[in-house]
Amino acid sequence: MPDDENTTDSPTPGQSAGQPRESGVPEEPPATLEEATGHIEDLAGTLREKEEEVAGLRDGLLRERAELENFKKRMAKERSEALRYASEPLIRELLPLIDNLERALTAEGSADAVREGVEMVARQFEDILGRVGVQRLEARNQPFDPSEHEALAHVESTRAEPGHVLDEHLAGYRLHDRLLRPAQVTVAKAPGGEGN
Repeated sequence: MPDDENTTDSPTPGQSAGQPRESGVPEEPPATLEEATGHIEDLAGTLREKEEEVAGLRDGLLRERAELENFKKRMAKERSEALRYASEPLIRELLPLIDNLERALTAEGSADAVREGVEMVARQFEDILGRVGVQRLEARNQPFDPSEHEALAHVESTRAEPGHVLDEHLAGYRLHDRLLRPAQVTVAKAPGGEGN
């Protein structure tokens, strides 16, 4: 009599020993045609369910992909709009300056009155630039600094120490920590060719 403990099912083709059978696969072949037909119908039903599940997953994936593409397009449009109108706040600040300059041009009065009006507009302009982080560099009588100054000439002078800025021809500006434009300057050197 065979020992029940030592009997094992022989693996089906493509299945290694010790692996469980796939769900839906019978342990033994069906004995009758009705059993085989019922089993085929069960397998067909399982297949339909899996096909529906795959179709649902595919549909969900396509929807997610479409939403991602729409999100990317929306972000690109918003970024483009933000860049296009980034200067709007500054322009709004500058419009009153244009108004004041036009008033100064049409105002009647002495040259001193016109000069005062233009000086007022220049101060207003500097205030606006200061509010957006632009600072004018102080150059005159400062030690020459090649990272902030551009030397146009070196001139012998006793008005400033050698190596210091004697005259400023064009103001330099910085935006926060970034140099926008160096100051164009004349640098003093000692009379008689001594020093710089």
